[in-house]
Amino acid sequence: MTSAKSSQSMKPATAAKKLGIYLPAAPQEFQDNPVSREEFSELQSNPPQWLEELRRNGPHPRPEVARKLNVSISGLARGGVTEPLTTAEITELLQNPPQWLVAERASFAAVRAEELRLRDEAKKDEDKKAK
Repeated sequence: MTSAKSSQSMKPATAAKKLGIYLPAAPQEFQDNPVSREEFSELQSNPPQWLEELRRNGPHPRPEVARKLNVSISGLARGGVTEPLTTAEITELLQNPPQWLVAERASFAAVRAEELRLRDEAKKDEDKKAK
């Protein structure tokens, strides 16, 4: 007894999130239709021109903006950045960082350093228990 393989699909918002793009900037056809796993794999391995253009120039969703600016998403909100930014806008912020960006980057770096320290400490404790 064999069962027909059903094709899984994801909502456009999920596919956009996984592709790291801002859904409202994607073509209407992409926004309106579910994306099958096969189509998603094809978009990842062989991106069409519109996807390459969105990834290169934006607008970028907040998680991507936060990653490019090296701050948290909360840090973006505290800095007043609530809308998607283009690559040019991100570059401008990096070249002429406002005070909030300098402060948020320092805070984010401190948090990451503390997380790394705690992770290393936990590993050392684990190693001691193993001996």
